[in-house]
Amino acid sequence: MEAPEFWNDPAVSQNKMKELKSLKDDCATYDSLEGQYEDIATLIEMGYEENDASLIPEIEEMLQEFEQTYDSIRMKTLLSGEYDKDNAIVSLHAGAGGTESCDWAAMLYRMYARWADKKGFSLEVLDSLDGDEAGIKSITFQVNGENAYGYLKSEKGVHRLVRISPFNAAGKRQTSFVSCDVMPDIEEDVDIEVKDEDIRIDTYRSSGAGGQHINKTSSAIRITHFPTGIVVQCQNERSQHMNKDKAMQMLKAKLYLLKQEENAQKAAGIRGEVTEIGWGNQIRSYVMQPYTMVKDHRTTVESGNVDAVMDGSIDPFINGYLKWLSLGCPKSMDSGEV
Repeated sequence: MEAPEFWNDPAVSQNKMKELKSLKDDCATYDSLEGQYEDIATLIEMGYEENDASLIPEIEEMLQEFEQTYDSIRMKTLLSGEYDKDNAIVSLHAGAGGTESCDWAAMLYRMYARWADKKGFSLEVLDSLDGDEAGIKSITFQVNGENAYGYLKSEKGVHRLVRISPFNAAGKRQTSFVSCDVMPDIEEDVDIEVKDEDIRIDTYRSSGAGGQHINKTSSAIRITHFPTGIVVQCQNERSQHMNKDKAMQMLKAKLYLLKQEENAQKAAGIRGEVTEIGWGNQIRSYVMQPYTMVKDHRTTVESGNVDAVMDGSIDPFINGYLKWLSLGCPKSMDSGEV
């Protein structure tokens, strides 16, 4: 049987191959889960028959692995959004807190980089601005991998840090804020008209390490859209032309999402509401002193292992958000304080 004619299109063929690989991986994961279940049941039966308590630690270890695999499958079933399968573009902006917030932005970037690495996703920085003394004032990066946007859309909002500041000689506790914006990397050319008179395109020198090319040429691009106030930047590509194309793609994607939100009246579903980067607007709090706790104020999911979370173990929060989203975003009773 011959393949349909449209499969000869390279773009269509590539997408179909990705979809087929994803389905094959899902089947393999299910088979593995079924095998784990049978092995656990067999060991439990053996333990009962032989009255052998020494099998308990092995069973517990296998059960923990089974639960992790099961949760990963369940998370994928909750990814039903139009753009969930796409790559994700994440922007972090330091808010109230000065140098401390810039350091907090760098910590969050490291957390997402570690998470992406554990998932087998690739990450590329599109634009960044270092802090005056330490950390990062702002950074935009793209996470490439299956369902990257579906997972990371849970991170949209303000993240609050409470700790004893290493930048405060008095050793006082300090609260810092960083906003996180997440959008899908919509690969197809979206049907959005951008008028020349509605935008301003600025060029500037790329920052950070990158060799002679970055130091001598103004290849970075910033596009400002006057009607909406949206600003997008890109400095990672090889040329000014490529940076401009990527920035325009990001602008069109943001405008398309904004249009979808307005039409469907679901502002929290794709991009979420834009809020002030400060008190009362946090979606998640990370407390390091006087106790350790990370808590999501939408879903009330929490963890006492801050070190693990900062090392990229954020799947419980993503899973909790996707379940909360599937239930229609019930209003949390959480006060927002931890």
